[in-house]
Amino acid sequence: MEYSGCENMQISMNDQAPISELCHLKIQDSIARITLSRSDVFNALNVQLISELVDILKWTSERSVGMNNTLNDKNGSPFLRLLVIESEGKHFCAGADVNMMRDAGAASPEENRRDSLRLDALFHSLWSHPCFTIGCVQGVALGGGAGILSCIDHVIAEPRTRIALSEGKLGILPAVIGPYVYRKIGSAQFRRLSMLASRVDAEEALRIGWINDIVDKEEDFGEAISKVIQSVLTTGPMAVYESKKLTLEFDRWTGTDEELRIWTMEKTSEMRGSDEGQEGLSAFLDRRAPEWSPE
Repeated sequence: MEYSGCENMQISMNDQAPISELCHLKIQDSIARITLSRSDVFNALNVQLISELVDILKWTSERSVGMNNTLNDKNGSPFLRLLVIESEGKHFCAGADVNMMRDAGAASPEENRRDSLRLDALFHSLWSHPCFTIGCVQGVALGGGAGILSCIDHVIAEPRTRIALSEGKLGILPAVIGPYVYRKIGSAQFRRLSMLASRVDAEEALRIGWINDIVDKEEDFGEAISKVIQSVLTTGPMAVYESKKLTLEFDRWTGTDEELRIWTMEKTSEMRGSDEGQEGLSAFLDRRAPEWSPE
């Protein structure tokens, strides 16, 4: 199915993906998988890994259904609808690389600002990615690792998972990751956990909404991911992208309640009249699966 819109017919799934060494990208149909592969240092974030992740997130975003407003590229290959983030080894991500933190102490304010901009590009690219994002976390997710989780739509963990805004232990702040963690767990929890800077176990993380599911053991990640994927693939892919934009609109709304009511009514009318909305409503009335659904 193709939707009317401003799809970029020059974009193709056959285009060369960014070259990377510290993380890997795998595409299968409409699903992209990114795997962090610095297991020797617990997938700590250094300049190279951050830069590679930013490049891959940009490449996959440009080849999403949401950005192209069509299910397939010019060759008939499916554009992306889901993005899965995983990591190799014992721990998901131990935060910033020790050498990078050491260098920051001797760096100029301008150099530290460039590092912060690069790090924010990673979090913003993931948080605003047009695809539905799924994350699997084993072991610890500290500092920047906790920031990555906070940018993901659905996070699956295992019982030994520990998450922390650990920056306070170093006398610094979780400022760059702050907006994303704040949106994920809310004002009171962000305030408390950034001051404590202590590790939150999987049960507490589930209770406060930092993670969304706990599996019995790491080997169960595959089954849990499959269940989420199956559900997402029955949802309109443009509806997924528009839901992210809708949430951002609510977050930033500065108008009156009456203006918001009018805006939401207009947005509902717009989506009902879209190609995807018309197909979804027709499928419901015809008692069949919509064209974007694998069922």
